[in-house]
Amino acid sequence: MPLIMLSLGESACIRRISGPPPVRARLAELGFVVGEHVTVVAALGGSLIVQVKGSRVAVGHDMARRMMV
Repeated sequence: MPLIMLSLGESACIRRISGPPPVRARLAELGFVVGEHVTVVAALGGSLIVQVKGSRVAVGHDMARRMMV
């Protein structure tokens, strides 16, 4: 299921990231790599705030739909 479907406080492991290579590269720079655990911290408007690798990162719905957990 896409990351966007996780509930507040729920954690999951990233299984797959789709999209063009520049998008996948940008997500990898932010810490979103296959096998990494993410936790949804908050949902604000059109963005999710997730914790990944000890940092909190805001991710838009379009990006969150590209990450399968």
